[in-house]
Amino acid sequence: MTDPTAVAEDPAITELDRMLLRRAIDVGRSAVAHGNHPFGAVLADPAGEVVLVAENSVNTDNDCTAHAETNLARLAFKVFGTEALAGYSLYTSCEPCAMCSGAIYWSGIGRVVWAMTEAQLAVLTGDHEENPTMALSSAAVLNAGQRAITVAGPAIWDEAIAAHADFWVR
Repeated sequence: MTDPTAVAEDPAITELDRMLLRRAIDVGRSAVAHGNHPFGAVLADPAGEVVLVAENSVNTDNDCTAHAETNLARLAFKVFGTEALAGYSLYTSCEPCAMCSGAIYWSGIGRVVWAMTEAQLAVLTGDHEENPTMALSSAAVLNAGQRAITVAGPAIWDEAIAAHADFWVR
């Protein structure tokens, strides 16, 4: 039987990308330790240096929009501004949802790299009330505007899935 979560890795992914995705997955583990959902995001400058991290804080902030990527996009915009962010990359443990993709677009971040797909997440969460996953790719949202954003993923999805192993079990 074929594993429904198995997908081919994006050939555009580099070793640096994999390293930074692992950092985002670790940030997601930190989110769980803080009482939140297992999602993390990392922002790297054009040289590949991590400059910001953000974790999901939906539960602790009592804010349904406090996804890791949206938290990071808000902070990045405040710290760096749209013009500078065009050269930055956001790394995330899971493909950004439509809301997060919109926030990333408006912040000006120029590249998004993700580990597991939204479809893989849907297989993990099923009909869990805390994750009503949308069947809309981040690339569709990120590249529906006037500014092109480079989108790369999936990569190391098996490691991202492992970080969710027991979280969504009821």
